[in-house]
Amino acid sequence: MKTREENIVVNKSYINYALKNMKQKPNLSFWKLWNLSFGFFGVQIAYALQSANISRIFRTLGADPHSLSFFWILPPLMGIIVQPIVGTLSDRTWTRFGRRIPYLFIGAAMAVAVMCLLPNAGSFGMAVGTALVFGLIALMLLDTSINMAMQPFKMLVGDMVNEEQKAKAYSIQSFLCNAGSVVGFLFPFFFTFIGISNVAPEGVVPDSVIWSFYCGAAILILCVLYTVAKVREWPPKEYEAYNPVSAEKEENANWLTLLRNAPSTFWRVGLVQFFCWAGMLYMWTYVVDAVSETVWGTIDPTTTAYQEAANWTGVLYAIQALGSVVWAAALTRFRNAKIAYSLSLVLGSLGFLLIPFCADKYLQIVPFLLVGCGWAAMLAMPFTFVTNALQGYGHMGAYLGLFNGTICIPQIVAAVCGGTILSLVGSHQSSMMLVAGVLFIIASVCVFAIKSHR
Repeated sequence: MKTREENIVVNKSYINYALKNMKQKPNLSFWKLWNLSFGFFGVQIAYALQSANISRIFRTLGADPHSLSFFWILPPLMGIIVQPIVGTLSDRTWTRFGRRIPYLFIGAAMAVAVMCLLPNAGSFGMAVGTALVFGLIALMLLDTSINMAMQPFKMLVGDMVNEEQKAKAYSIQSFLCNAGSVVGFLFPFFFTFIGISNVAPEGVVPDSVIWSFYCGAAILILCVLYTVAKVREWPPKEYEAYNPVSAEKEENANWLTLLRNAPSTFWRVGLVQFFCWAGMLYMWTYVVDAVSETVWGTIDPTTTAYQEAANWTGVLYAIQALGSVVWAAALTRFRNAKIAYSLSLVLGSLGFLLIPFCADKYLQIVPFLLVGCGWAAMLAMPFTFVTNALQGYGHMGAYLGLFNGTICIPQIVAAVCGGTILSLVGSHQSSMMLVAGVLFIIASVCVFAIKSHR
């Protein structure tokens, strides 16, 4: 039996041989790159509605702040289960519709159905405990379907875009991600502005949030249908010509073997991801109460002030996304990718640290713009580093599904520790923004351990 080191040598020899003999992927026009990722716009609207409103929904249903982070365990838990499975299965799937697109469409269809149920958790006359359980089950199904719909977009870029255009493709994906986020974050504020009620009886989610989920579901399915209609994946023979590992070889995927043979860049980027995503989890969990506490002076979800603060937090999230769009364009001008990555995370850290000290709601715009700089780098940089390092390894879908663990595991760890850390910082949810800021500083230092691949 060969040792691990011998297997790595054999794999690298095969990879080098395959890279020399594979056919170069063609350059794609801007609009072909756009079509590959356009459905991501709709998926991100759903994700934005979930991330901006989950804490608000569960607080409205009656959840205690010290147990709030536990409701956030389900999204990353489902991600770490679903995405590797979708990646591995789609590596082995060949249909007339493609191999990634069927999973994309099924995930989107499931998400649409669940988006119509989740915000109604408090509207069926159930007791508080029952409503919370119903909400948890709906959240689990929603995140399962969003993960199933989201992962194929990253795989499509890995499959069909050459190395020269990959950064551009992920930048387009980042732009669509942030544009979808803006729409999703602003929906409750917009519906309140046009006269839909932003208050409701105790334990019931306001109509402004319910209608936001309905509209997000409609846009999601339309965007995904556009991608399904416009994108034609390569058939098996053509795929094998452009990718150095054959379909037959990809069928022998073993997750433990893949992880053992993964390039060092996979793990080093994963270390950066750990601190980044733990920090983002604390933002999503506690920022509504942090803004309400800092600016409006209340964390009581039954008050009009709290619901107003929740709407304004959606606006701030949208501003964060707009800042991400601008900063993503600026990132392409940096000659050193690691400097750009680290600097972005430092700016994001500064944003978190400022949130508890901006007592005016308009001053909160500044820290959220800075957080947007870190978010832009988190969306584009890791996958650029990792997909370039994986060139020639095969199992691209499985590897990207496994890499999603570097997003999910830190969120699970952070969610489990959230209530304890909240108690340690005096039960002030605004102080959790300081914790997120420290985590981002650590991540910015870890960036310099990444080994770049051309």
